[in-house]
Amino acid sequence: MSIRRKEYAAQLALALPILGGQLAQTANGFVDTMMAGRVGAEHLAAVAVGASIWVPLFLFMTGVLTSATPILSRHLGGEAYHRVNPLAQQALWLGLGLGLFAAVALRSMSPVLHAMDVDPAMLPLVQGYLEGLSWGMPGAALMLAMRSYTEAMRHTRPVLWISIIGLLINIPTNYVLIYGKLGFPAMGGVGCGWATSVVMWSMALMMGLYIRRHPVYQPARLNLRRRHLEFASLAYMLRLGLPVGLSIFFEVSIFAVIALLISSLGPEIVAGHQIALNFTSLIFMVPLSFSLAATVRVGHARGRHNRDDLNLAVGSAIRMVSLVGVAAAVLLVLIRHWVPWIYTRNPEVIALASHLLLFAALYQISDAIQVVANGCLRGFEDTAWPMVMTLFAYWGIGLPLGYALALTDLLVPAMGPSGFWIGLVAGLTCAAILLGIRLRWRLRQPLAARAGNGDQSLDHAA
Repeated sequence: MSIRRKEYAAQLALALPILGGQLAQTANGFVDTMMAGRVGAEHLAAVAVGASIWVPLFLFMTGVLTSATPILSRHLGGEAYHRVNPLAQQALWLGLGLGLFAAVALRSMSPVLHAMDVDPAMLPLVQGYLEGLSWGMPGAALMLAMRSYTEAMRHTRPVLWISIIGLLINIPTNYVLIYGKLGFPAMGGVGCGWATSVVMWSMALMMGLYIRRHPVYQPARLNLRRRHLEFASLAYMLRLGLPVGLSIFFEVSIFAVIALLISSLGPEIVAGHQIALNFTSLIFMVPLSFSLAATVRVGHARGRHNRDDLNLAVGSAIRMVSLVGVAAAVLLVLIRHWVPWIYTRNPEVIALASHLLLFAALYQISDAIQVVANGCLRGFEDTAWPMVMTLFAYWGIGLPLGYALALTDLLVPAMGPSGFWIGLVAGLTCAAILLGIRLRWRLRQPLAARAGNGDQSLDHAA
């Protein structure tokens, strides 16, 4: 039991700072919405439309750059410290490329905005918001690359503190740029985009200085004086991360499609659905943090070629996240009548949101298990098949079943939004089963064979 407790403690020490950092970053979106809303409805809507474009792009970059974490974790676990600096630099090169791509993409969104039929009066606000934000995307990508490095070093506290400082920077910067203080022009919602860019670069610079100076990184410090560009390693990192980024995009997009499909059912139904979705998205950050911690622990165990440690890391992650899922389900059942009051006073919206939160309670355990199983598989550097499995579960099971139940009479009389939430329960349960089977199969594979499979380019200097 003492060994298990040590593993639980190690995963908690990794997961809790990551969770705090994610909550702080989510709070930035809340601050932007609240402060832009005080200028006017058009500015609030412009920020909302802009966020619907840049946030999926940011999440895609996040997924791709998580590929560095298991690779670095494995080399650190195997004490191949001489390979950590070159590989961490490949993550930075990849991040820089992704950040520049994202910046250009955000500046080229005019055709997309016209296709979305954005109100002409709001169009320049959305474009100005995205233009201001585009300048920060390279900084955000570099920050994500450095975050993968520090998480692989099992040092996640700077992610928390730098995210909190970023939030504290965002509030006054928003105030100055949105309302026109200290000699700056009043930019309204557009100012949120520029303020976010300031925050992104500030966080990247703070993380760079912290990594450079803190002694915890001494065994495998990131040193940019000797620059490395290894195309084979860079290609492997991209090949590993691209399925993760696409998986995140598939998951985010299914919720966007559901929102579009129910938009014709009336504003109260849309609002109730959005409240339930927003609150459960906050809860999801808890198992997601354990998933990121599991990636690190599995990667280190693989690097040591220690079968017992590997089984312990996976088993501990599954057990802890299962408890989290049970606790979340019970919590949602108990507080489902009170949660909607945080968002609205409309009795119809409150009634629907309370009802939908019951369905959300049903999938908490399967959602927690599927995300942590995916995190463990990333620790094995196994991302292609998990992408296929989640794509099938979300788009092959969840969405078609939800559509049939919600908007047609094929199976039962049309259920409205409840049908989509039943589809989500089925899709997430299917994902948990498929990923669990894949993880069980992966645990049975020879460690030595997997460590070198498809990864020889990463070890050419070893």
